[in-house]
Amino acid sequence: MIKEGKKCKGCGVILQDQNVLQEGYTTSLENEICQRCFRMKNYGEYQVVTKSNEEYLEILKSVGKTKDLVLYITDLLNLERNIEQIRNIIPNKMILVLNKKDVLPKSVKETKLIQYLEEKNIHFEEVIVISVNKNYNIDYLLKRIKYYQTTKNVYVVGHTNAGKSSLINKLIENYSDNVQELTMSPLPSTTLNTVNIEINDYLTLIDTPGLVDSGSILNHIDPKMIKKISPRKEIKPRTYQLRKNQSIIIENLVRIDYVEGEKNSFTLFLSNDLKVRRLLNSANKEDLKELNKISYQVKYDEDLVINGLGFVKIVNKGWIDVYIDQNVETFLRKSLI
Repeated sequence: MIKEGKKCKGCGVILQDQNVLQEGYTTSLENEICQRCFRMKNYGEYQVVTKSNEEYLEILKSVGKTKDLVLYITDLLNLERNIEQIRNIIPNKMILVLNKKDVLPKSVKETKLIQYLEEKNIHFEEVIVISVNKNYNIDYLLKRIKYYQTTKNVYVVGHTNAGKSSLINKLIENYSDNVQELTMSPLPSTTLNTVNIEINDYLTLIDTPGLVDSGSILNHIDPKMIKKISPRKEIKPRTYQLRKNQSIIIENLVRIDYVEGEKNSFTLFLSNDLKVRRLLNSANKEDLKELNKISYQVKYDEDLVINGLGFVKIVNKGWIDVYIDQNVETFLRKSLI
């Protein structure tokens, strides 16, 4: 039978030993983690668990009823289009943490990244750029947590794959004697409920489930491709000079046709593992044209963002057609870099 209140220390679900097909299953209630987390941690296997954003939003609303400090973690390569969504749900004091600086080129200045977010006029106590993988700015982040926290509890929120669990594990490693470790995976919905992690006597971090971004390409491709899409080291931008009727194809995922305009520069910021090819005369080539087509009129210095994949910096104005899975969100924004 289920032992009330005992949660998996990896993902936060209530442990149970009755139904192998339901979340939280473990072979013994003496175990600290569920079978899903055990197999993910030890064998790299991933079991899909479908939960609605309504459930996640209810958890975030409950955070908003506290007075506790909130860390909002986001992925610099995949900044959300509506970054104010979580801010609107949670009125608490909030630090915006821009994670994964290590995957952006070293030439990108963090002051410019912070300025880009500040120009959106969304209130945060502070915007801090970090890299969990490189242990960059983690000491400073902890100092600012101490400065802003109102109670011992500090909530950690964000979308899936932003690096929430990775950050918490880094804080445990750097500053705690706690041996608990959260389950980490490049796949969506790894954390399924809130998980409390005591870092020390004055700080307990509460990890929350990541909001699932239905428009992210991560939710619409094979799990093996997800690992290829997720950068593991510094991105090397790839620049292509395109003329009218030339195209760029990224794996079998995206096709970008340059339909109209003067000679233009397209710089791709995405995982180095992804194969990119250019079609010099694309007018009569049908590769990926069976996918959904979206047309954009690009202004000077705009990015084409492909949700979950990365972005393409386009220097000059022109017209483009984008062919991509109809469920994947794309949009234009002022250039981040």
